[in-house]
Amino acid sequence: MKRFKLIKNFRGKHKKGTIFYVISESEFIGVKEFVLQTGNLDGKLILSEKELKDHFRQLY
Repeated sequence: MKRFKLIKNFRGKHKKGTIFYVISESEFIGVKEFVLQTGNLDGKLILSEKELKDHFRQLY
């Protein structure tokens, strides 16, 4: 499962350093969307590929 770390505050609710897991990836006519779940199961985010690249860093 892919893990991402938030590198800057996002939408006022999620703070820098929060760990997220990718629970779904979809692509429709070249537009990618990702559904991320917080590590503590606190909330979900639906993001575009650009938002994911701008605000998150992948962890290994």
